[in-house]
Amino acid sequence: MSNYKIILSGGGTGGHIYPAVAIANELKMRFPDAEFLFVGAKDRMEMEKVPQAGYEIKGLWISGIQRKLTLKNLSFPFKVLSSILKSRKIIKAFQPDIAIGTGGFASGPLLQVANSKGIPTLIQEQNSYPGITNKLLAKKAKKICVAYDNLERFFPKDKIIKTGNPVRQDLLDVDSKTVNAKNEFNLKHGKYTLLVLGGSLGARRINELIEKELDFFDTQNIQIIWQCGKLYYQQYKIYNNTKNVQVYEFLNDMASAYAAADIVISRAGASSVSELCIVGKPVIFIPSPNVAEDHQTKNAMAIVENDAAMMIKEEDLSADFENKFSQLVASPEKQKSLGENIKKLALVNATKDIADEVEKLLKKA
Repeated sequence: MSNYKIILSGGGTGGHIYPAVAIANELKMRFPDAEFLFVGAKDRMEMEKVPQAGYEIKGLWISGIQRKLTLKNLSFPFKVLSSILKSRKIIKAFQPDIAIGTGGFASGPLLQVANSKGIPTLIQEQNSYPGITNKLLAKKAKKICVAYDNLERFFPKDKIIKTGNPVRQDLLDVDSKTVNAKNEFNLKHGKYTLLVLGGSLGARRINELIEKELDFFDTQNIQIIWQCGKLYYQQYKIYNNTKNVQVYEFLNDMASAYAAADIVISRAGASSVSELCIVGKPVIFIPSPNVAEDHQTKNAMAIVENDAAMMIKEEDLSADFENKFSQLVASPEKQKSLGENIKKLALVNATKDIADEVEKLLKKA
């Protein structure tokens, strides 16, 4: 049987959406007759990105619980109830053979309902420190695919499979695309290119740093591709095409952006880290300190400990950034060794390995 019905849920940020799309694409190649349905949070970016990838999506009225007491929290129980009822309707109408969750608010109610109906569930945890949704879902999940070691602290050991995080397949060979990519971005070939990534929504502190250091980058003969994020684009677009800077709200063609880059400055969200391992360029991580359990610092440290990247904490940027950055630019040897070492940490078969686990569950069902 190959006309399976597969439901996937994950969203809120690119880090939850892209893995779900990558898994769906792999399963679609294996089961061309399968039907796919995504479930996301109504007002988040998955409602736009999933249809762009060619899949149908339904939205739930759900959001995270705020850490401080706010009016939004008062509506939280109603949102959960509404989302559970809607998830029931969706599952009853679609009759999935399996439910796959990649984290984010919407996957909670959907997989909860799937578990209660006896539908096999698989969750994919991208981080070295799991979010609350996946911790709650783990008890009933059939399989938990992870990207880091030592997650038995949070999940039942017999369900864990280390697969790595799914990444876009077009990243596997960016080196061969460098010349074309530099042309696409209208970059000068003899100049170092810095790619700045603050995550899909943007990173305030990284954007402030880049703005402050524009003259310094100029003295270093650097050209910049700066993804400043949706929340900040209006503020920073004035720098577009000044001093060798290109400012983007969002980069749709990440493979070309990585191919064009000589050095990358990035947050340390799980999917960014996984992508950067495959891309194999020298990276300076600036982890976000505003995330649960400081997991970005933990993600970055797992790479830094293998001499495979540099890390500067937000509070140290003023003191350390120019010094560390100019040392990296001045040392082709250092760039080469960081690039080679980070590539060794890549788990390039993650998407296939996760799809294998899904296939096993489908065949059991």
